[in-house]
Amino acid sequence: MRFSGRLVWTVTLAAIALVALLAPPKLSTSRALAIWLVIVAALVLVALIRESRERVGPVPPSRFEQALRKPKARTAQPEELLRMEREILLGVADADHADRQLVPLLRATASARLAARHGLEPGRRPELERELLGEEVWEVLRPDRPAPADRRGPGLPEDKVVAVIEKVESL
Repeated sequence: MRFSGRLVWTVTLAAIALVALLAPPKLSTSRALAIWLVIVAALVLVALIRESRERVGPVPPSRFEQALRKPKARTAQPEELLRMEREILLGVADADHADRQLVPLLRATASARLAARHGLEPGRRPELERELLGEEVWEVLRPDRPAPADRRGPGLPEDKVVAVIEKVESL
């Protein structure tokens, strides 16, 4: 809308405001005119500001505004870490998931660590793997571990999962 059009709207709104201010009988005319002048001044200022902004064009945001708008950087976790976290949570909650997903994942992690740190190939020397992992961890990770009797029940207890992870990390 052009400036002249805005000016017409401003004058029209000011006239409506004046009529509305003079309508109540308890308000004196001088007070109504004072309020009306403030309203007119505010409307004219708004019209002038809009007009000046249109002439200047869009103002680039200040560095302060950019900092406020900039999304806060989240500590990005690697996808693999998020996947493992999800597998652990599901494996603790569900026996079938623990048997099919979590235990093989923990077993593969332990095998990789044993191979890297001790030069053991998976399945070649199970007695040495058992000795290095300890009885409690070996019972969870052993290759011939029986499937859970109730696949719908709870999965691995969280303390066992924590023990396995801590032992594998300490290798």
